[in-house]
Amino acid sequence: MHALLFTGLTTAGYLGMTWAESSLDRQSRAQEWLTPVHESESPELGRTLGRLEIPRLRLASLVVQGDDDRSLLVGVGHLPDTVLPWQDGNSVLAGHRDTDFRPLKDIRAGDVIRFQTATVTYDYVVRETSIVKPTDLTPLRATPGPTLTLITCYPFTYIGAAPSRFIVHAERTNVRPTFGPSHAKTS
Repeated sequence: MHALLFTGLTTAGYLGMTWAESSLDRQSRAQEWLTPVHESESPELGRTLGRLEIPRLRLASLVVQGDDDRSLLVGVGHLPDTVLPWQDGNSVLAGHRDTDFRPLKDIRAGDVIRFQTATVTYDYVVRETSIVKPTDLTPLRATPGPTLTLITCYPFTYIGAAPSRFIVHAERTNVRPTFGPSHAKTS
């Protein structure tokens, strides 16, 4: 009985520390996305690339380079083997269904997705969603035009390792300067 209690308390403590560390890391990065990543550079793992927003779903999350466990604790991760969001081709972002990508359960065709850097905002429109097996790498395929693919585990309410992946396919529709709170848009 004591061993079970000890195991439970140890697990709860570890999860609490991991959550607190992740929360502090997110807070410390809140302004880091405002530091531009030069388009020609290859960002190192863990580097904040920008901010992902889906206004209708009230989703807003930092995007970091990498899809490892540590990166996905901080925010949405960019799969390093795919093009960066500001390049032409298929840029793939992954996130946990229990955290950043929970709102994707309500996404639909026509929704706007924004990827913001310090200097440029890229607008995408959702074309379709699909559900695939984890072994299906089709969503990672290169595309001729600028697209954004979001990946998370599915079903959203599943407990444990999910048997499928939920995919959002979006096409870039607009590129414009980013005007943050310290920038005034002039006409």
